[in-house]
Parts: sequence; C-alpha cells; structure tokens
Amino acid sequence: MKKLVMKGFVLSVLLCFVFSTALPVLAQANSKAKEKKININTASLEELQELPRIGVKVAQRIIDFRLKNGKFKKIEEIMKVRGVGEKVFKQIKDLITVGNIKAKK
Repeated sequence: MKKLVMKGFVLSVLLCFVFSTALPVLAQANSKAKEKKININTASLEELQELPRIGVKVAQRIIDFRLKNGKFKKIEEIMKVRGVGEKVFKQIKDLITVGNIKAKK
C-alpha cells in the first residue's frame, strides 16, 4: 500500500512539473501568434525583411511598387511585385495586412 501511495505522489509531482513548464511555453507561442501583422503599405525596409523569403532586394521592390502605384488595396496585390509569387505569398499571407483601406464611393 505504501508503494502505491508513493508512486501516486511521485506521479503527481511529475505531472505538476510538466504542466508548470509547458504552460509558459504555450502562452508564449499564443502571444507570438497574436503579434501585429506587417502593414505592407507602411512597413519600412527592415520590417518587410522580417517576412519569410523577403530579402533586401524584394523589400525594396515592394516599397518602390507602392511609391509608383499607390497603396496596396488587398494583400494579394503584393504578387505583382517581382520576387513575390504564389509560393512566397502563401508563406506571408497570414503575416501581412494593408491596413484599413476605405473604399471610395
């Protein structure tokens, strides 16, 4: 009987340890998921480079494109920039926004 109680106690302590270390990791992962998206209409060269597969040259092309053509109205328009194809877009689409673009009446 003593062995059974001891095993139960050890198992309880072990489970408490596992959950106490797992919860902060899960909370951190959740907070990263809620981080602010990068606005491709206002982002700097450095901010754009934080996106996967976007280096200095492509980031500069994004900035040049929006200076020449105006603000992106929807995130899919970023695929008009050389170097941002469908594969890259699929990787960044959940990380970018165009902000609150109001439609003209």
